[in-house]
Amino acid sequence: MESAVRRAAFEAARTIVVKIGTNALSRPDDTLDLDRISSIADQLVRLRQTGKKVLVVSSGAIGAGIGLLGLKERPKELPHLQATASVGQAHLIGSYDDAFQRHGLRASQILLTANDFRRRVRYLNIRNTINTLFEYDVIPVVNENDTVSIDEIKFGDNDRLAAMVSSLLERPLLIILSVIDGLYDRDPKDPGAKVIPLVEHWDETLRGLAAETKSTRGTGGMVTKLEAVRMATSGGGHVIIANGTDRTVLDKVRESQEIGTLFLGSGEPVAAWKRWIGYTVTPVGKVRLDAGATKAVRDNGRSLLAIGVTGVEGHFSKGEIVSVLDPQGIEVARGLINFNSQQLAQIAGQRTAEIVRLLGADADKAVIHRDNLAVTGRSSDG
Repeated sequence: MESAVRRAAFEAARTIVVKIGTNALSRPDDTLDLDRISSIADQLVRLRQTGKKVLVVSSGAIGAGIGLLGLKERPKELPHLQATASVGQAHLIGSYDDAFQRHGLRASQILLTANDFRRRVRYLNIRNTINTLFEYDVIPVVNENDTVSIDEIKFGDNDRLAAMVSSLLERPLLIILSVIDGLYDRDPKDPGAKVIPLVEHWDETLRGLAAETKSTRGTGGMVTKLEAVRMATSGGGHVIIANGTDRTVLDKVRESQEIGTLFLGSGEPVAAWKRWIGYTVTPVGKVRLDAGATKAVRDNGRSLLAIGVTGVEGHFSKGEIVSVLDPQGIEVARGLINFNSQQLAQIAGQRTAEIVRLLGADADKAVIHRDNLAVTGRSSDG
């Protein structure tokens, strides 16, 4: 039964996004494991031969730089981290390119920061570039631009970057490779712990199964991986978390073998416009709703009206993306706001006639139109 589910998830995907963590690419001395890159490249090519579009989100630039520069540990100061990434990135992309060339393919390099996703035009340019690269004998290799990234424009980790890249693409299957076998049913240090092979629906209780640890060389852990899973599956994509040190891990995924943990996407794929609103841009403010407005927005697909707004948090302008919260403070949606924060605070809880009196006849009737709303929380019946 499970193999059939895995086969269906693989066959439904048009694009395969493979995220490879630093630990899965590095030797104990922090140098790049070129044999492992070669093995992964061979498997990526076999994935591509199934007719899927294939893209890689690869960590490892800082780790590669550490090895090349002969450093004893990961630098702690930002300028040294950026310099190390600059040295390592060239070696990393060169290693992929060498491995792909044996199959008549080339690697293309795409370096991104979070700012590239915050502006709709830049977001679309990334998608257009990637889709154009798929037309050539090329496998795109994406990484965070660590040489220029600062806290304000960092993704935080490449798990999040991989989920955001997946949101750009048509019917994606995201495969997250690290040095763990999947999501365990308890602390993996427990001798009785077992990998959960299939998660059919996202549940917030899954976070309780995540070990609060980070990888030795990378920046993420299971907590960040589950956040990436939530983002990707909420947008309709499927996700697999598996151990990248397994030399045949991607072949096993291709053959629908039971490996790692498969997380199924929730419902029908979400349109690209709403994926950008709901799962790519960080909201700049919060709008709190009463129970009736929550149900209308979350369960019935309605526009958000001012009468259902009970509170406004943060400072934002018209046209920015805000988080929409239920009475308990849980996010249920995100959307493009039609009022600035001062105006919205003024009309919160008011009917249309009062809004016209306060702001004039040209004022929008909806706080957020349903076409610009992306539901991010589960329905009350689901």
